Amino acid sequence: MAKIVIAKQLASKKVITNDGEELGRLIDLEISETSGKIENLLVDPNPDNQTARRLNKEEGNIVIPYSSVLAASDHIIVDRKTIG
Repeated sequence: MAKIVIAKQLASKKVITNDGEELGRLIDLEISETSGKIENLLVDPNPDNQTARRLNKEEGNIVIPYSSVLAASDHIIVDRKTIG
């Protein structure tokens, strides 16, 4: 059975790669208007993290494809190989 997480509960969660790097904090989600599915995470980057500084940015925020998300609980864990 899939666990349901309310988007409001994800606000300000740390976004971490599967090898433990803290990329930043979730600030918003991009959702497809036609399908209603999550497309991307918008993350406020951790300025001390080299990976976060090099990732694709939109208005200063990191854009991480939702397909990179491995887990969401206390933190959001993303696959480092697929984030950009």
